[in-house]
Amino acid sequence: MENLLISACLLGFECKYSGGSNALDGEKLEALKESFRLIPVCPESAGGLPTPRLPSERRGERVVNRLGQDVTEEYRKGAETALYLARRYGCSMALLKERSPSCGSGEIYDGSFTGALIPGDGTAAQALKAAGITVLGEKDIEKILASH
Repeated sequence: MENLLISACLLGFECKYSGGSNALDGEKLEALKESFRLIPVCPESAGGLPTPRLPSERRGERVVNRLGQDVTEEYRKGAETALYLARRYGCSMALLKERSPSCGSGEIYDGSFTGALIPGDGTAAQALKAAGITVLGEKDIEKILASH
């Protein structure tokens, strides 16, 4: 069975910035469990940020929280951990939380904390893609399941 790196919040872990989760519905989660060994990661927690924490967004290569404090280093460490886990467990694919400053793939918040979106990747998604790992969001679950 193939390993799939997955955002821990999608599995129901309460590691979201607000202290909650982004748990997938039970049917989708069960289908993923039948097809993959799920390897959970929360790059933000792995980088040393607490839960709950202030929301953060990318501004170019930097990541700042809502108060303007630079948290780039924590996000960089979290991205390194995500990449380590993907390599350690031989994951060729990752299912990550959409629009997140760490996990977003293809579209992220613009750094203004207004809800505006721009093309781009979160720090972990960027690192995984650079290593040749396919990164998909929760809207792509059907594609992931169809590939198996």
